[in-house]
Amino acid sequence: MLTESSIPIVSFLRRHEAPLLSLLLFSLAFCVGCTRFRHQLHETVYVSARQMYLHDRVAAVSNRVAQVENGQPLEVLEHGRRFLKVKTEKNEIGWIEERAVIDGKAFQAFESLADQHKKDPVVATATLRDDMYLHLAPGRDAERFYLLAGNAKVQLLVRASVLKTPVPGSMPAPKPATPAPGAAAPAAGAAALPAQPEPPPMEDWWLVRDGKGHAGWLLSGRLDVDVPDEVGIYAEGQRVVGAYVLNKVFDPDSSAPDHQVPQYVTVLSPPKSGLPYDFDQVRVFTWSLRHHRYETAFRLHPIQGFLPVKTSFQTAPGGSAPVFSFQIASGPNVATDASTGITRPASPRTISYIMNDTQVRRTGSDMGPIPVGHLEGANPKPGKQSKKVKPSQPATPAKKKTR
Repeated sequence: MLTESSIPIVSFLRRHEAPLLSLLLFSLAFCVGCTRFRHQLHETVYVSARQMYLHDRVAAVSNRVAQVENGQPLEVLEHGRRFLKVKTEKNEIGWIEERAVIDGKAFQAFESLADQHKKDPVVATATLRDDMYLHLAPGRDAERFYLLAGNAKVQLLVRASVLKTPVPGSMPAPKPATPAPGAAAPAAGAAALPAQPEPPPMEDWWLVRDGKGHAGWLLSGRLDVDVPDEVGIYAEGQRVVGAYVLNKVFDPDSSAPDHQVPQYVTVLSPPKSGLPYDFDQVRVFTWSLRHHRYETAFRLHPIQGFLPVKTSFQTAPGGSAPVFSFQIASGPNVATDASTGITRPASPRTISYIMNDTQVRRTGSDMGPIPVGHLEGANPKPGKQSKKVKPSQPATPAKKKTR
């Protein structure tokens, strides 16, 4: 029952019903927005340093509260000047330098790189000489994250060449010497050749995959391709890019496991960075059952070869025979990806060989001439191939005759 004192209140509520309802809805929306905003503030960073300590305060004198290691996720609680207040998965809270972590965007980029290349074929395996970081792109200045320990094994996926980043504090390259005062002048009528600019220094990087499935780029000069010592000693000053088992032969006098001796096809390149091809030489090593040693059964050089080298078996008279194949450039035109530095032939050809006993010969659909020469300098001349080496020739390097 309404009294005279309550009538003004009811009238006020009826008169302001719509504005009150709008205010209530706005308050609810604001609360939801605050909750959503607080959720967006949740940020995760990842430790990129080898290991770091969290400290209880940002000060010259502070206490260590926890130790974090490379790859460990941390929840960001507060941003400071050059420092972050973070919490570990064990609810340990402390401060860490920003330079010791990467943000979630960089972490996702590494995850995407690994996912993109998780099914890429392995062209070779290698061993790290020392501790190395995986980089997001080829180059010393690229973002880095995962730290791999020295002597770790990695799978090589693809090679790239980029401009070499000068090392801070390094000495510049020496300039050409100028003629001394009074030195003999050039012969009369001799045309002065214009000075050719030196090509910019390059360095090679490998996209690799580690045992945990992480992917990234490593400087090639700090890793060693896994090559069996028994064939690696015949590199003759060249760089062995890969060595692949073709088959095995039984030799009761050998020291190989179960007396099964592997026979190899190897690919080599000059010891130089920035080459527009992966290798320029193919060499097959077979095992002599008579002399109990490796001998060179086949050599092809120089060519413009590209990884990967694929091996398989093919039906042949008397059973199956090993087959290997690789790609070559059909001409001087190659395409280099500007973002990665990966070089590929513009018109690749797949060249295949089959090995019967110790004889290696061409097979497959492409039986055309192989261009011989390098992409540097003169155009390759088609038609001429490196001759086969007699199977009886030992693989040991030739010695110079002495008088």
